[in-house]
Amino acid sequence: MSTSVDALVTTVKSQSRVRRVVTNQQFVLFVVLIALILFFASRNSLFFRVGEFSNLFTDFSGLVLIALAETYVIVAGGIDLAVGSTAAVSGVVAAGWIQPLVNHGVNQAVILLVGTLACAVVGALAGGLSALLITAFDLVPFVATLVTYSVGAGLALVISHGAPVGYNPGAIYWSASGIGMITWLVAIVLVVAVVLGVVLHLTVYGRYNFAIGSNEFAARAAGIAVRRHLISVYVLAGVLAGLTGMFFYIRSGSGAATTGVTNSANLVAIAAVVIGGASLTGGVGRWAGTMLGAAVLTVVSDGLIFINVPPTWIQVVVGALIAVAALLQSFRRRSRRVP
Repeated sequence: MSTSVDALVTTVKSQSRVRRVVTNQQFVLFVVLIALILFFASRNSLFFRVGEFSNLFTDFSGLVLIALAETYVIVAGGIDLAVGSTAAVSGVVAAGWIQPLVNHGVNQAVILLVGTLACAVVGALAGGLSALLITAFDLVPFVATLVTYSVGAGLALVISHGAPVGYNPGAIYWSASGIGMITWLVAIVLVVAVVLGVVLHLTVYGRYNFAIGSNEFAARAAGIAVRRHLISVYVLAGVLAGLTGMFFYIRSGSGAATTGVTNSANLVAIAAVVIGGASLTGGVGRWAGTMLGAAVLTVVSDGLIFINVPPTWIQVVVGALIAVAALLQSFRRRSRRVP
């Protein structure tokens, strides 16, 4: 009798472990990512070329920074609709500031460093505006960041007059240099992404982020300076969005008001976070999930174009992926309630 009970308990535990693995969003995303790569490769064998994978890594890197910015904000219980326009205005401002350096033949490393600092400062100011509206004027994050989005998009157009700002062929050349499929630009972004993951999951700052997103009142009662932390989160998101603007400046050699705006970068970033398993109610999110979500969206976007599917279908597929991710989260919550 005891042996039978032990066997039954072992079976139940085994089934429970299998269920947890199968319903783990990161595991599912990894399987989906591999399946997508194999699918597009089967439709066009050129998809497996080193050059195409290099393009995938580059496009992935262009999404990762603002997706991780959204991860920090969403985990803290907020949302940031301004990351796209912040990238645009940061890139435009930086391009204008550093063009005289380009014209005078200043060393490219100095030019890119100055541009990066300029983008970070502009991004911090944009994030600070959102934080001020939220913490000082008690606007909900959706409205506050929508204001920042509008201001940023408008300023980018005003400053650029609707045309590309500056031209730096040296930046374009540098953006294509590297080792194999990984360019130096992509390598730097990936290093920053790893640091952000470590901070989110392995530091006190990250734990505060999850605590505030889970229950702001309890976090305040526990002695966490909630307002100060939220300010830092939105400023961080702004800085990352600003660095994304510099990323696109380096790739194209100029700043453009359309960067991050016409392609709805803010919505794509939020999609990557949601697909990665984060909850829009706050307190739930994983660095690995966001990275995989961004990878899936990148492969889908590039793959559909690669097999000659009209780009207009990309948004449809992204919407379907979000719906599937939401359903998977719902199924996982129900499965946890099953003994």
